[in-house]
Amino acid sequence: MAAAEVDPRLLEVLVCPLTRGPLEYDREKGELLSRAAALAYPIRDGVPIMLPEEARTMENGE
Repeated sequence: MAAAEVDPRLLEVLVCPLTRGPLEYDREKGELLSRAAALAYPIRDGVPIMLPEEARTMENGE
């Protein structure tokens, strides 16, 4: 799977919809990580999907 690219300016303003906290970009997995909510939001075709029901629950230590 190719790494999803996201506009860096968009990453500066996006926050977790649940915690309103910062997100980390995982280029390798093509996800935005919310450590506070332990959720990984997918990026599809360069568009972050910021819906909690679409997010993957992060494993411990991730």
